[in-house]
Amino acid sequence: MAAGRLDIPSLVLACGYQLDRQSGGHHVDIEEVCKAVGTVKAGRLSVDGLETMCRSAIDGPGVCAGLVTANSMHCLAEALGMALPGGAPIRADGPRLHAMAAQAGKRIVALVEEDLRPRQILTPAAFRNAVHVAVAMGCSVNVMRHLIAVAIEAECPIEVIATFEACADRVPMLTQVRPNGPDRIEALDAAAGVRAVMQRLGDLIDGSARSVSGRTVGELLADPIDIDDNVIRSRDNPFANEPGLMVIRGSLAPDGALVKLAAVPDGIRRFSGPARGFEDESLAIDGLSTGAIAPGKVIVLRMLGPKGGPGTVFAASFMAALVEPGLGSYVAVVTDGELSGLNSGITIGQVMPEAAEGGPLAAVRDGDTIEIDLNARRIDLAVPQSEITTRMRDFTPPVPKGRFGWLHLYGQLVQPLSRGAVLGARAPLK
Repeated sequence: MAAGRLDIPSLVLACGYQLDRQSGGHHVDIEEVCKAVGTVKAGRLSVDGLETMCRSAIDGPGVCAGLVTANSMHCLAEALGMALPGGAPIRADGPRLHAMAAQAGKRIVALVEEDLRPRQILTPAAFRNAVHVAVAMGCSVNVMRHLIAVAIEAECPIEVIATFEACADRVPMLTQVRPNGPDRIEALDAAAGVRAVMQRLGDLIDGSARSVSGRTVGELLADPIDIDDNVIRSRDNPFANEPGLMVIRGSLAPDGALVKLAAVPDGIRRFSGPARGFEDESLAIDGLSTGAIAPGKVIVLRMLGPKGGPGTVFAASFMAALVEPGLGSYVAVVTDGELSGLNSGITIGQVMPEAAEGGPLAAVRDGDTIEIDLNARRIDLAVPQSEITTRMRDFTPPVPKGRFGWLHLYGQLVQPLSRGAVLGARAPLK
């Protein structure tokens, strides 16, 4: 975002991912820790046991293992052309990362000499390439809003949401990296990473886009790459003939919402159930032990978006906590808060407009039926539109949390999720 806004020679160097760890003879990483919260709430794991897992899961540098938000954005930085080729994903503090850092140091000097600037790289073609990679890999749901924000800061004329929608029928799933499947992030690294995915996408990648390497994407992908077919499939033999990420719309999300289809349990493409609303994630997690969270329900986590937070509130722990008690396939979650790339299950995120903006999510009452149809790409509140309109007419926006300071200013200046939640003029300061 800063590179696009300032438009001075820049490049991205990924910090790399954490290595896998073992605890009690079992694999453990941050995904397992998040899921274990539900196990504690269900009374099948002690807090001491959870602490042992925490100490084992992370004992070195790097971002969360798996195709989570950080690794997803590392990959998309390369897909955008803003990172040197072959740098994503990459192991933290490893010899290849040290070599990449030295290469980046030399290249940034050359970028200054060549006067090659981010806005020459962050073009519509670059964003289309990044969206196709995100869909083919089943990246974190957060990447859509991040790509929107980067495009807005770079003043790039592209509608990112529409681009996701347009490619949904053309881009299949080519990888199955955790939490989407069994492969670990180091397997994707060993299989040549995002370069291999882009090569496998073939004519879905615009080779005319430029890269900070000084070469075009087409020139970079013409170099031979040794690809592991077990980790990165071809388009004619994908892991699934459906997109890893998908935009859905409906009466509950007129401006769109995002679902990580790659992480939805097999065979579940429709879900309908009574709503149970929460405006605090911790109360929803407590509901796992009180019985408030039961199979068949649709849990609504709202007032957690950029304006409602203010600042998009992390709402991912609840979804992870559903998995270990065995509720991940029997409870749906709908939220305007921030998710994690770790999340799996029937999760609908980035609901737009957010509830605090007066979006229909604010009109949901406990017991209302919410219908999710991923085949039709719909999410609807089974209430007459006239009733939704009446409820929204009576809706009172939440009182901002704090009348002074940066969060107060942010809450008044932040743009909607559909505009990347960047700052911009929107209302007189009070």
